[in-house]
Amino acid sequence: MGSIFQGAPIPEGPGYSFRETPAVRQAPGPSSAAGERQHGFYPYTDNGGSTLGISGADFAILAGDTRSTSGYNINTRYAPKLYKIGGDAPDTPPIALSVVGFAADGAALAERLDTIVKMYRYQHGKPMGVAACAQRLSHLLYMKRFFPFYVAAILAGLDESGRGALYSYDPVGSYEREQCRAGGAAASLIMPFLDNQVNFKNQNVPGSGQGHALEPRKPYDLPRGTVEELVQDAFTSAVERHIEVGDGLQMMIITRDGIEEVYRDLKKD
Repeated sequence: MGSIFQGAPIPEGPGYSFRETPAVRQAPGPSSAAGERQHGFYPYTDNGGSTLGISGADFAILAGDTRSTSGYNINTRYAPKLYKIGGDAPDTPPIALSVVGFAADGAALAERLDTIVKMYRYQHGKPMGVAACAQRLSHLLYMKRFFPFYVAAILAGLDESGRGALYSYDPVGSYEREQCRAGGAAASLIMPFLDNQVNFKNQNVPGSGQGHALEPRKPYDLPRGTVEELVQDAFTSAVERHIEVGDGLQMMIITRDGIEEVYRDLKKD
């Protein structure tokens, strides 16, 4: 915070006021001048970490590391970035939210969305589905567009037909349903891996031809075991190349039976 006010003049006397325009301090020289000084602050910080989500035929998986950083400092080695939304009532559709970026904004956004989903149940007598929750989250982010939540959010659940549903967001509420998405510090490392292994980008059917005649592989719903291995591989690779990612891997696996949480260790250096 001190670097923000580095250029501010030193107050002189008890009558100093930010409304006054103080003289600019200069080194001794042939000339001196008076000028304006702007006082301000930057309210955001990036607390590092990464998250990802993958949807399947009857499940969806959210995952995130547990490291929280400020620059080169590690604040804590266990700061979860995944949240359950809507409570644990038996007939409540399982919904989970991952947020990465500014930790305070992420916690505030998850708490607000959780409250909205619970109030919807009390007011309407039925639980909110994942599609309606996804749209409501978009409204929450857009309402704060002039002072936005500094987070990359991913919402996961099961749609009305029981298929995995995954929605990714930018900080001002634009969203889309996808099969896989990564966010946070190591997103640029993880997303190409997911594009290749989940969406089958740049993969061709063996023996289908040569050059441009090669037939691209068609995406299909991967089994749960394969997806869990991909999540583990993605974060194992990310921690080797990124200092803001590590310590622990938290996964939320969403199925018809609810949300199962899994924790695995990652590198701590």
